Amino acid sequence: MFKRSFDFVFSLLGLIVLSPLLLLIAVLIKLDSKGPTLFIQSRVGRANKDFYIVKFRTMFVESEKEGLLTLGNEDSRVTRVGYFLRKYKIDEWPQLYNVLRGDMSFVGPRPELRYYVNFYKREDLIVLSVRPGITGIASLKYRNEVELLEAADDPESYFINVIIPDKLEHNKTYIRNRSFFFDLKIIALTIGKVLFK
Repeated sequence: MFKRSFDFVFSLLGLIVLSPLLLLIAVLIKLDSKGPTLFIQSRVGRANKDFYIVKFRTMFVESEKEGLLTLGNEDSRVTRVGYFLRKYKIDEWPQLYNVLRGDMSFVGPRPELRYYVNFYKREDLIVLSVRPGITGIASLKYRNEVELLEAADDPESYFINVIIPDKLEHNKTYIRNRSFFFDLKIIALTIGKVLFK
């Protein structure tokens, strides 16, 4: 309950304080390329239930039809504004709405697409016992995921057979050791990584 109270209060404050910036970013996205301001996508959340995650759109419309994975920092599907938003994780800010609703938490396993969750083993489903997070220990380790995928001979296979299993192990470690102070540490590390990348 304390974790949920923290999530609710600070996501609400975040949305209020950041609202002028959120509006400015929305305008920049509209000026930069055609399409909606937000990118809304179905992800798998707590109790293996689907929910809709909200992000700022960083790619040209219908880019996901060319593949689910982003390959490198120079992926041609990413817009000019999108590169900046991704670099500083600003595209994730609308997920404060997901946290406010209770779909997500500030800290937890990142929510995956149903397509990739279908590759989980039975023992991996424990990661779906908690709310997914905006950040987590697996997210910190794989901040350079797009570069790893770009360097792989077969990005899809590498993601499914190498990255996903390793992320799952890190997420299981989080679940075994989770606490309010552990969450605060992960939040602090995330902010540090973003600001001093």
